[in-house]
Parts: sequence; C-alpha cells; structure tokens
Amino acid sequence: MEPISSAAAQVIIAIIPIVGITMGAVVVFFYLLWAHRRRTLLIQAGQYSPPNFDLFSFSLLAGLLLTSVGLALTVFLAVMTGPTYGLLGGIIPLSMGVGLLVYHVIKRVDRAK
Repeated sequence: MEPISSAAAQVIIAIIPIVGITMGAVVVFFYLLWAHRRRTLLIQAGQYSPPNFDLFSFSLLAGLLLTSVGLALTVFLAVMTGPTYGLLGGIIPLSMGVGLLVYHVIKRVDRAK
C-alpha cells in the first residue's frame, strides 16, 4: 500500500529549506552590516585597532588538522571503495593540509634568516 501525501504537506516540505536558507542569509547579512557599522564608528572615534591574526600558527594548526583528517579519510575510503572518485573526499583535505604544512615550514625558514 502506497502512502498518500497531501499537496499541502508536499508544499510545506518544499518550503522549509527555502525559508531556512533565506533566514540564514538574513542573519548573516545583518551580522555583516552591524559589524561594518561598529568598525566604522570605532574608526571615527579613533579607538579602532586592527585584529591580530597569526597566519604562522594558523597554518600549522589547520595543516595538522587537515592532514590527519585527510589521511584518515583517504585510508578509509581506499579500503572501503578502492580507487574511485570517492577517494577525492580524502585526498583533497590531505593535499590542503600538506600544502599548509609546507607553507609553515617555508615561513619558519624565512623567519630564521
């Protein structure tokens, strides 16, 4: 026996993701707007200091995390599915992590000079 669904239920199911994405976009928009206005007012008041972002430490942390996750996914997918396109789900984060670690090493060598 096939389940019978009403047209109203199908419309509601179709509208839920649209409303969710729209509301998420509205929240992000207002966050960006208010952050911009806050930054502008701080600049006008002379109290603005740019945020400090340590790219050197970030590259090490992100590189280690991406390499470990990518390695685990690559091994798991290679064992489970073999050499298929699904293996890219592990190779991509692995290569990104290795790239960030290489950047970290290059930057460390440049700092030592």
